[in-house]
Amino acid sequence: MTDELLDTATAGPLTGDMTAAVLHALGDVRVEKVPIPTPGAGDLLVEVAACGVCGSDIPRMNFSAPYNMPLICGHEFSGHVVFAADDVEDFAVGDLVSVPPLLPCRKCDSCLEGHFSLCEDYDYFGSRRDGAYAQYVVVPANNALLMPGGIDPRAAAMIDPAAIALHAVLKTKITVGSRVAVIGAGPIGLFAVQWARLMGATDILAVDVNEQKAEMAREAGATHTATNDDEAKAHAGKGYDVIIESAGVPETIALAVALSARHGDAAFIGIPHRPVELDKAAFSHFLRNEVSLHGSWNSFSAPFPGREWTESAEKLANGELKWEFMITHELGLDAVPETMKALAERSIFSSKVLFFPNRNAG
Repeated sequence: MTDELLDTATAGPLTGDMTAAVLHALGDVRVEKVPIPTPGAGDLLVEVAACGVCGSDIPRMNFSAPYNMPLICGHEFSGHVVFAADDVEDFAVGDLVSVPPLLPCRKCDSCLEGHFSLCEDYDYFGSRRDGAYAQYVVVPANNALLMPGGIDPRAAAMIDPAAIALHAVLKTKITVGSRVAVIGAGPIGLFAVQWARLMGATDILAVDVNEQKAEMAREAGATHTATNDDEAKAHAGKGYDVIIESAGVPETIALAVALSARHGDAAFIGIPHRPVELDKAAFSHFLRNEVSLHGSWNSFSAPFPGREWTESAEKLANGELKWEFMITHELGLDAVPETMKALAERSIFSSKVLFFPNRNAG
């Protein structure tokens, strides 16, 4: 955060216009001036440092509409506090925060039980309320996580995928010596590989049809990689104790079931956009081997946002989780329209794409 902005922030909420990438209709993203949002009681105004593209942003902005438009998308972000409401005590101007994108109601049965990922009346940055493909975002203080000293703002913007991976891994019986297969080597899969390694897995298979992503999985710590079902099954032997499925493709979901060992755990993160079917052989394998299939949704636990977020922040800060090798694009907001179109058309190779709304912003 610049000294000029810091001086402005101490005087009160910022006013005027900011630059944002606004989704007006599917495929119609315009980089334009909009009013800087006004914080209320209990709020922070956050200057966005970095905002990552989530795989869910691609359909949301191109072919599967969000809840309302026009809308500013983007929910994997970090930023600096430039204003804190008078009733906010735990944050100061200049603090670097990461922002859990789900805003739980904190009142429903799921929230009261500490299952915030299953909130029955939640709000969400970038899909239900304006997100962070913008210079500034209003963030309720109880939805901000203060970052440990020394963490890179880019890493702080990648806590969400790291936490999603950990949330899934924690649903399994992973232990020292477990054999683990991770299907899909996007950022969530790459973090799942690293969590498996940190938890003592000795044999980690990463599966992705893209050889470049398979190579990234090796950098993350995978001991074996495969780019098709036959290669994956050749590594499986009697099966994997833990399978993390992050691709969300019907074929890879079926593969996750087929790779499981007796009494294995398969956790599913990926969101499919086509019907999912298990053939007779895959279903029989799941049935006869008493495999446990786990749905894994979001990344939160009690106390909110949970150990998934706090441990991810700690390990991104101290270097136990590697992150920089995943970044394939660092772009300004002016690149949002063409980049989101290219990602939908699969015309560019990408892993983690980061936008910097305040880089060279006018």
